[in-house]
Amino acid sequence: MSTSDLYGQLRPRVFAIAYQMLGSVSEAEDVVQEAFLRMHQTLQRDEQIASPRAYIATLATRLAIDQLRSARARRERYVGEWLPEPLVTEPTPAEHAETADSLSLAFLVLLESLSPQQRAAFLLREVFEYPYAEVAEIIGTDVDSTRHLVARARHHVQQRQPRYFATRRQREELAQRFFAAAEQGDLRALEALLAQDVTLHADGGGKVPALARPVNGRERVARTLSAGIAALSRVGVRIHVTEVNGQPGAMAIDAQERLVGVMGLDIAEGQIQRIHSIANPDKLRHLDRVSELAALLRAGRRSGDGG
Repeated sequence: MSTSDLYGQLRPRVFAIAYQMLGSVSEAEDVVQEAFLRMHQTLQRDEQIASPRAYIATLATRLAIDQLRSARARRERYVGEWLPEPLVTEPTPAEHAETADSLSLAFLVLLESLSPQQRAAFLLREVFEYPYAEVAEIIGTDVDSTRHLVARARHHVQQRQPRYFATRRQREELAQRFFAAAEQGDLRALEALLAQDVTLHADGGGKVPALARPVNGRERVARTLSAGIAALSRVGVRIHVTEVNGQPGAMAIDAQERLVGVMGLDIAEGQIQRIHSIANPDKLRHLDRVSELAALLRAGRRSGDGG
């Protein structure tokens, strides 16, 4: 099989591993390119690769572990709250059940609290279903140590994840009602859809206006969301409901069809538990043309003052 054939066949899995390890599309793409370059160089030297699938997964995982260790230091200096780069996803129903929860923004944020090696072991075993022996070989440890890494990570994740999830249809219907209420400024309807201890997280990266810290509680989150969406509406931004990282969400799009921000909802037990809003333009460029949100809001204020 040629290198190009291998690339086409293996790239989706390699990107999935790298993205869920790093929570960054741009960093994941770097890992993908480097992993395939190294495999190509190995093949060019006429070295035999018994299992290209296992070989490329090993390369990608080890590269991602190294990348994550250096990224941790950068994220500690990040302005405001760091959130993953979003994916706008349109999986088939069969794919949805497999990927929705492991791709969610809430899940990726939760994985940030694991060590790089724990994260790799947990993802390879629990999400990608590699046997323990293969996981151990990929991350360079023994099977017993791998089982321990996975068990600790699993316990950590289960302690912090909601136990009961809504069906896909229930999620989509709730999201439609949520964004309609937000655009209408209907606080009562908004609050009815939010969990009592709901949390709103926002990432502007210091480049656009965003929350300095998470907002907690049903009433505060409803007021904050309503005010924010009203401000966007006044400058011609509309909300397009879509799927973000396998979960209900929306894209905010300006009058010139440029992307302003992406919002993902974490829904469990019939209510919205967490909301993640990403407006840092550097985290949106892989999706579409990006609007200058700060300039848009300034223009809106000047227009309002003039009127």
